[in-house]
Amino acid sequence: MKQYRFTGEYECRLDAKGRLKLPAAIIKQIGGDENLRFTVNRGFEKHLMLYPNDVWEMKTREINQLNIYSTQQRQAIRYFYRGATELEMDAAERINLPGSLLEYAGIDKDVVLFAYQNQIEIWAKEKYDDMMGQEPDEFAAIAEEVFSRIKPLDNPDDSSQ
Repeated sequence: MKQYRFTGEYECRLDAKGRLKLPAAIIKQIGGDENLRFTVNRGFEKHLMLYPNDVWEMKTREINQLNIYSTQQRQAIRYFYRGATELEMDAAERINLPGSLLEYAGIDKDVVLFAYQNQIEIWAKEKYDDMMGQEPDEFAAIAEEVFSRIKPLDNPDDSSQ
């Protein structure tokens, strides 16, 4: 599987048919023509998640390890797959987002793509702005708690060691 390192926030607009033109920076980060297919599904909050198909395959392998005989895990499986739709980028570098998913996420026209790791969140611009405007006062304490658990990676580019 290709290693993706998406990064950035991109303001976009859907056309009248619900098509989203992917920003040139994201197309560049995808690289090449080998992965013009994506899968979109519901995010954990009221937004959408967009994955290159090889990343989607990896995510489904993770989800498929859950136990279908456990009510909670079965519900998680259902929610994860609910609305999942395979998309193909057209020649104009657009993807056509399903109306049911746009309705779920409250997306009308203006969107923000929040790209990180190997996935891209698609938000209604107003909801994204609201969420980002609600940074907790104790963010420094939260960051300390969360990030202090992560073991630092060796930095091969750091010649000062």
